[in-house]
Amino acid sequence: MKVNEKNLAMFATSASAPVDKEGWLVKRGEINKAFQKRWFVLKGNLLFYFEKKSDKEPTGFIVLEGCTVELAEDEGQFGFKIVFHGQGNRTYVLEADSQDSMEQWMKALASASYDYIKCMVAELERQLQEMEMNVPSLNDDGAGGSHPVAPPRTRHNPFNRPAPTSHRPAPVRVDPEVPRSKTSFRDLHNIYSRKILLEFNEWKHQQKKLKENAEEPLIEL
Repeated sequence: MKVNEKNLAMFATSASAPVDKEGWLVKRGEINKAFQKRWFVLKGNLLFYFEKKSDKEPTGFIVLEGCTVELAEDEGQFGFKIVFHGQGNRTYVLEADSQDSMEQWMKALASASYDYIKCMVAELERQLQEMEMNVPSLNDDGAGGSHPVAPPRTRHNPFNRPAPTSHRPAPVRVDPEVPRSKTSFRDLHNIYSRKILLEFNEWKHQQKKLKENAEEPLIEL
């Protein structure tokens, strides 16, 4: 693979490029097989490693494509490895300083590749299609196919007053039929907000009618 080393070094230390994860790991050397402590920085699908945290240029980098992240129990208590499949079959052996750190690094590295992102996008598209099939279509004003019906206009007997009603909104029922465990927060927010707005408008309409009825003259001459 041909890379522009100068641009790559600038990207590795650039403050504008977000860092997905960084920290100290022990890396086994390719030639002498000795373990050396290195500062690792993960940016997208590129894993850079430095001799010192303050270094301006990385010692090397790993492109996390076409590989798997696996445990390496025979290499240390908290050891794991990045295994490349196919031509070359290069394996990078790393070791963290704790079980929690090892699990975090393995999770971050395993989800950094472009192939993983493609799988996630395909899964989200499938969930979206599933959700659209289960949720009824909404019209432009955010309500369903039926419109709220106003309560009947009735006159009240002044000697038979109803008990005073609370001016608080009735509890809102939020129970659209969607697969909650499979949808994202944004999808759930959009669906629930439409439901809440519809029921709140119904409640305001009812309160307006009650107020109009209460303002009518009680006795007509």
